[in-house]
Amino acid sequence: MEPQVIKMYAAREQIYPREAKGRYATWRWVCVWLTQLAFYGLPWLNWNGRQALLFDLTTRKFYIFGVVLWPQDFIYLAALLIIAAYLLFLVTAIAGRVWCGFSCPQTVYTEIFLWVERKIEGTRSARMALDRQGPSVRKTGKKVAKHLAWGAIALWTGFTFVGYFTPIQDLVHEVRTFNFGPWEWFWILFYSLATYGNAGWLREQVCKYMCPYARFQSAMFDQDTLIITYDDKRGEPRGALNKKAAKDGTQARLGDCIDCTLCVQVCPTGIDIRNGLQYECIGCAACVDACNSVMDKVERPRGLIRYSTDHAMENNFNSQQIRRRAMRPRVLIYTSILALIIVAVCTSLFLRTPLKMDVIRDRGSMGREVEDGMIENVYRLQIMNTSEQSQRFRIAVSGLPGLALITRDEVTLQPTETLGWPVRLRVPHGVGEKGSNKIQIELQSLDDPSLHVRESAVFIVPR
Repeated sequence: MEPQVIKMYAAREQIYPREAKGRYATWRWVCVWLTQLAFYGLPWLNWNGRQALLFDLTTRKFYIFGVVLWPQDFIYLAALLIIAAYLLFLVTAIAGRVWCGFSCPQTVYTEIFLWVERKIEGTRSARMALDRQGPSVRKTGKKVAKHLAWGAIALWTGFTFVGYFTPIQDLVHEVRTFNFGPWEWFWILFYSLATYGNAGWLREQVCKYMCPYARFQSAMFDQDTLIITYDDKRGEPRGALNKKAAKDGTQARLGDCIDCTLCVQVCPTGIDIRNGLQYECIGCAACVDACNSVMDKVERPRGLIRYSTDHAMENNFNSQQIRRRAMRPRVLIYTSILALIIVAVCTSLFLRTPLKMDVIRDRGSMGREVEDGMIENVYRLQIMNTSEQSQRFRIAVSGLPGLALITRDEVTLQPTETLGWPVRLRVPHGVGEKGSNKIQIELQSLDDPSLHVRESAVFIVPR
């Protein structure tokens, strides 16, 4: 008996997605344009004389249009991630992997790179024929042109990505003077290489093997989740269209599927949707467009492959019944939690005071007696003006009889400025208890009466 060889890892089969045309292909390109206009355009948008969207790690300030967030506001980033997660759960429970098929960066950049490939190398059959050819000047020229175009898109993408963390106008100046810093070089090249590799070479491998979403999506699916489905009751048994058989009636014994395999040819992950739902399906609906175009040509009803649900397929639900069953307990719970989180975050941002103050005691002087027998304590006020307007503040103290501020009681902070302000407080001899005494230090804006903050501190009276 000859030994049997079992391959643990199958070799990758090159996928040549055919271009699909139809309603969903149009929507996919709408998503490409919207996402890329936002990605490439937002760093160039100005707001109050600065970049509208900038995560400035050097100064530790996040500028999001009219909001300036500091490291102390990290809770808002956590809330944003929670909102994104619940939104993903909600969309997945209703419409499956529609995010993957239309708006995921991997899908968007793969679509862009495929468009470049088609423009340079031609249609699916032309690309396959070109790859089967031996080395030639024509083949080398097309391949070099394609990869140069891919590289230019990837580099511009990496440059734009870094422009969200370093002011993009500064980056432009650094490009002109060839004066990039080491971290800017690293991240531009790293993100460019990731874009080039993922969209140009790995493509469906990212969706099938690298993306964790494909693995846990089944936990968010149920029998009423919209998925790409093949109507096997209508389509089977499949068979090639035969005009002669159609005339004599024998074609009637076959289903509507003529086994043209266009649904497989347009699939970016190379699966056959007629085999049922598979985790590799990203829900892009390219197979729906391809099948509908074939059904139009053979004069059969559209919808052999369509967006539907398992319950709808089993019970022949119409579109109205599908929409009615979409509002099920899971969806209502996700929607309620998401709405509560969004309301809470928006309310917190609206009520957020653009003024922060920390009181830090001078540990080198715990409390000392000065002239006239008065007791003095020294503090440092760490003041943050998180607004984008210059503010004048007045410092006031309370908590002990005769407590007085010796240093200047007015301070001015420029927009988004942090300032350390030393203050000295004194009380007459004999006031207060020996040891710690609670006091309050208040900061009041002179330009905006509603803007003030009060912090507690401790005044030490020597024993």
